[in-house]
Amino acid sequence: MTTIGSTASIGSGSSGGGADSQVSALYKQITQLQSQLKKLGQDDTLTAEQKSEQQQLIEGQIQMIQAQIAQIQQQQAEKAQEQHNAQKEASQHKVADGVNRPTAINALDLYI
Repeated sequence: MTTIGSTASIGSGSSGGGADSQVSALYKQITQLQSQLKKLGQDDTLTAEQKSEQQQLIEGQIQMIQAQIAQIQQQQAEKAQEQHNAQKEASQHKVADGVNRPTAINALDLYI
């Protein structure tokens, strides 16, 4: 009987480099599970029912890993959007220097 190795769950991190390494590790796990599926199809020692059960388990693990990848990518996208918004907001709020961008104290009202 063929045994299925359990996949290690990787928690989601907040750093960009960590997220990239997590995603690559998760893709590696998917590749390993896909190779298990191929071996399962070639295994003649199992009944059709056993193969079906193990195939469903492996496919379920693959789906869970894909969900983890999607979650990490979503977190990366949100973080990038927040950084973009912060940069945009910082560029819009330039400090008044009194010459080209007058302050409330040295603003001139000209009426002609």
